Amino acid sequence: MSNSELEKYAAKYVNLASPKFGTQVVSATDEFFAAKERMIADSDAVFIEGKFDDHGKWMDGWESRRRRGGGHDHCLIRLGAKGTIRGVDIDTSHFTGNYPPAASIEACVSIDEPDENTEWVEIVPATSLGASAHHFVKVEDETPYNWLRLHIYPDGGVARLRVYGEPFCDWDGRDATGIHELSALINGGRVVGYNDAHYGNVWSLLTAGRGVDMEDGWETRRRREPGNDWIVVALGHAGTVDKIEVDTAHFKGNFPDSCSICAAHVSEGTDASIITQSMFWDELLPQQKLQADNIHIFDSEHFSVSKPITHVRLNIFPDGGISRLRIFGRLAK
Repeated sequence: MSNSELEKYAAKYVNLASPKFGTQVVSATDEFFAAKERMIADSDAVFIEGKFDDHGKWMDGWESRRRRGGGHDHCLIRLGAKGTIRGVDIDTSHFTGNYPPAASIEACVSIDEPDENTEWVEIVPATSLGASAHHFVKVEDETPYNWLRLHIYPDGGVARLRVYGEPFCDWDGRDATGIHELSALINGGRVVGYNDAHYGNVWSLLTAGRGVDMEDGWETRRRREPGNDWIVVALGHAGTVDKIEVDTAHFKGNFPDSCSICAAHVSEGTDASIITQSMFWDELLPQQKLQADNIHIFDSEHFSVSKPITHVRLNIFPDGGISRLRIFGRLAK
């Protein structure tokens, strides 16, 4: 798959292997040269000329030693959120003479750490890898998984593993009368589209906790023409909104002057058609002034709509950065 197609996947789907979800590399057969945890870092891999440690050249990724007795290396990854995997990127950036010639990925569903009795499914067959390059493989499997096993043949280094997909939330058994964060990625919320996301990571908008810096949020470029910026979010479940949080953490000289939220109950359509429809949705939250580096809480007294919704469109005026958007509500039948 081409780089442009990879970029489309990265924009459309979330990286389920991100530590922001709580994803962990649980174990590896060997990590002599470079720690396994580096492989899932959110930042792009870097190369630092002349940096060495006690084991040799410092590399930004997971790297095993040279195998001399046969076999191959693998590592075990627990996804922080179960999800349907649409594609993976096995990135060997900066590994030129020490990359694995091939790799494959298996997946499973398990409450506990997999053992010898676990049934694994191969979602990425053995795939040839090259030096210092992204290797994107599309995955055709609708099953939501929460464990992965990355095999490299026979050894070597992987800079980054990205697992693009959609978080899966099983709402059966959830308290229908309770309040849930309907927009949270871990609850199935997702970004449908936006007009601009020049800075930061747009998916951070729906993650847990407060942003750690300005890069951990959605920020648009400086607008030099009339109008405003916007982003459309699909909720994990239809619901009636009880509370909204708009957090401008770390955005001090670049927070939006104000915001508003439109909403609708959408039963069908493509992402493109939903974005078009969003221009005509009812106003849920009328335009509100925002402050720098602050959590803004809006309750039902602020809302103009009380019926169940499935999607929201956050409008910011005229531009700027939002760290988190949280839509809390009760589940609709």
